[in-house]
Amino acid sequence: MAIYACFNYDYIYCNNTVYRKTCCHFNKGDPQLGRRSIIRSSSDILVYSPFKIRTSRVDSGDIFRSRPVMVNDLTTTHHHLCHLESTLPYKLSKLKALATADDDLVLPAQDFSQQAHVPSFEKYLEMYKRSIEDPAGFWSEIASEFYWKKKWGQEVYSENLDITKGKINIEWFKGGITNICYNCLDKNINSGNGEKIAIHWEGNEPGVDGFLTYNQLLDRVCQLANCLKDNGVKKGDSVIIYLPMLMELPIAMLACARIGAVHSVVFAGFSAESLVQRIMDCKPKIVITCNAVRRGKKVINLKDIVDAALAESSQNGISVGLCLTYANESAMKKEATKWQKGRDVWWQDVVSEYSTKCDVEWVDAEDPLFLLYTSGSTGKPKGVLHTTGGYMIYTATTFKYAFDHKPSDIYWCTADCGWITGHSYVAYGPLLNGATVVVYEGAPNYPDPGRCWDIVDKYKVTLFYTAPTLVRSLMRDGNEYVTRYSRKSLRVLGSVGEPINPSAWRWFFNVVGDSRCPISDTWWQTETGGFMITPLPGAWPQKPGSATFPFFGVQPVIVDEKGKELEGECSGYLCIKSSWPGAFRTLYGDHERYETTYFSAFPGYYFSGDGCSRDNDGYHWLTGRVDDVINVSGHRIGTAEVESALVLHPQCAEAAVVGVEHEVKGQCIYAFVTPNEGVAYSEDLRKSLVVSVRTHIGAFAAPDKIHWAPGLPKTRSGKIMRRILRKIASRQLDELGDTSTLADPNVVDQLIALADK
Repeated sequence: MAIYACFNYDYIYCNNTVYRKTCCHFNKGDPQLGRRSIIRSSSDILVYSPFKIRTSRVDSGDIFRSRPVMVNDLTTTHHHLCHLESTLPYKLSKLKALATADDDLVLPAQDFSQQAHVPSFEKYLEMYKRSIEDPAGFWSEIASEFYWKKKWGQEVYSENLDITKGKINIEWFKGGITNICYNCLDKNINSGNGEKIAIHWEGNEPGVDGFLTYNQLLDRVCQLANCLKDNGVKKGDSVIIYLPMLMELPIAMLACARIGAVHSVVFAGFSAESLVQRIMDCKPKIVITCNAVRRGKKVINLKDIVDAALAESSQNGISVGLCLTYANESAMKKEATKWQKGRDVWWQDVVSEYSTKCDVEWVDAEDPLFLLYTSGSTGKPKGVLHTTGGYMIYTATTFKYAFDHKPSDIYWCTADCGWITGHSYVAYGPLLNGATVVVYEGAPNYPDPGRCWDIVDKYKVTLFYTAPTLVRSLMRDGNEYVTRYSRKSLRVLGSVGEPINPSAWRWFFNVVGDSRCPISDTWWQTETGGFMITPLPGAWPQKPGSATFPFFGVQPVIVDEKGKELEGECSGYLCIKSSWPGAFRTLYGDHERYETTYFSAFPGYYFSGDGCSRDNDGYHWLTGRVDDVINVSGHRIGTAEVESALVLHPQCAEAAVVGVEHEVKGQCIYAFVTPNEGVAYSEDLRKSLVVSVRTHIGAFAAPDKIHWAPGLPKTRSGKIMRRILRKIASRQLDELGDTSTLADPNVVDQLIALADK
């Protein structure tokens, strides 16, 4: 059977078969693999027929110029992409890249596209155009599929993103009364899915597992919700959750949502001092934790961290009345856990005594749902506040379309609920769609780098969502840890947290996905609540490393430093004009900082803080942070936070932190440190400085490199020239630029000389 393509390759590789262009002539022994000619028009379609070659396995990209071609007729796709020129808010060329030798498109399989929620570019354009021209109608229609105790008023949304015109304000579905827990659980049960598995839980140790059906999950949620209410938690009160990836974590989130409490999940890797900051800011009624967790071979004593945080918070005038502690006895026995009578209570001793029925607290769409603290360019973490209605609709919709979720799918996101990905795409988004979710407690490479694929095979995972850091790490460990497992269940792959480099993308696609699973390479942020720019599986060709096109209702623009919108192929600052339902509403207790950080730089736009390029086909390429935030393994870490932790060390006079590229983490933390006068550089001091950061922030923020600095490159006004520090850290010494304006240009030579000390 022949296949058809717009690509003029002599040979192409598809589904483990090599196809040869029937109209080509070849010299014996010199097949000229990978040659192609210029496409003259959309009707320039070539026919390929099967051709046998002598090899046990063909890996696309190794001996062929093309990536795997997975479509039988590209004519309509080509026309749809051309049509995009007149419908998107920016000009899109007519896929000129198809005629260039350096283009690299991965095409959707026809059978996948035919069954997808968005089966073609034409369908995407139809839906996208409506979402931009009639956002009220578009989102109201979707919102009507969920349960509302009372429908919203005539005004579906209101917004002001222009700081020059008054207070920044975003509201969606205001006046509508609903509850996200009800829509996650009760609604699915009422539709007949009560006995469907909601959560598969996989423990750190192989063979340790469990599951909850939707009925069982609701029972557990109601018991905890009743416990919280009995201990004085009311609508609007905050609850801090400091738990690892046990089933109790999403249970706690849903229990808070059920009674209208505002949860603030803190990643169980943050230090006591970071936890104190969050307790002092949101003043929780209760802290929920567990005694310890085992990740790989390492045991982390979470209760000790909480004890230290609660003690310091109390000294600063904020006392927490109850510390509800889950006994995770696979990591630590109850009797080995430190205990404070009158404050500490074992989860297992009290929660199971409560009723499995709990009335729903109905809330307004604009009532707070959760607080999630994220790093900023200043030392103080930002309390990002998301409200209920818009976030609910947006996470549910983005999950459904970006992963092409079907009722039979088994979905696994490797993220922790301590980050926004765990909120939107472990808990709320999937459960709102009635999905079956895998929750994994342990390290992804324990007991060996094949653990992920062992879990995929065990649960027949179809949708797999992870971070580029993990992809690169597993890629480095070798293909044999992947290929020893079947992975035949996989249908869609996903990437989150940072831009994925093209080589890692191709390995993920070719090796993990057997060259058949589209990749949803998603761009979004804690602040956006859900995906903003992402491929829709099956709808259009992908370019490895590109987030491709905007999601419904999202209007990305690229601006220059003066705020002027750039057209066509360009690079600049990524902004969003007009609001979307999942947008955060404020920074908790600091609306002025909210306005200054996100809306003052470019009035009329939400400024993402990220750089972005758009190619001549309209595909978006994220280039990373443009502010003083480092993206380490998908964790956003403010340089000011790390610098503050370093200078708290009694022997540190000054510190400057930059991010540099890292083959696994994406970026790593590189710290320039000036010790106090008379303090000698030493390995002990280096280790002590790293411990200071681990203590004040957490292990994930520890610097990879301490670079001794007798001084820092500063202007005469005292500003540190981080541009120069980045070049030194990256060893780009021929790109230092003009250093004559520095107060002491000799500092640069000193830093270069100390680079490897």
